[in-house]
Amino acid sequence: MKKTTITVFIPSLLERSVGGKREVNVQASTLQEGIAQLLIDFPLLKPHLYEADGKLREHVLIFYNSDNIRWLDSLDIPLRSGDTLTILQAVSGG
Repeated sequence: MKKTTITVFIPSLLERSVGGKREVNVQASTLQEGIAQLLIDFPLLKPHLYEADGKLREHVLIFYNSDNIRWLDSLDIPLRSGDTLTILQAVSGG
């Protein structure tokens, strides 16, 4: 399967984990490969996004285009030119 470059939008709270950038590009064939490649390219992101057991942290949302990846039946979706990932972190406090 052909690899496609997609844009990943990073929240300001995590930009230090990707060298101070607010968006980065990754190359992959599927959504699952894209997320894996993001974590290979920027390993400092992983503890902010995932629990030690590999589950996405409760306060983290990752959108594939406009769909929350938690709502998808599978992450084995072929990527197309123009696809995006957007990472959001819920922030709370008093």
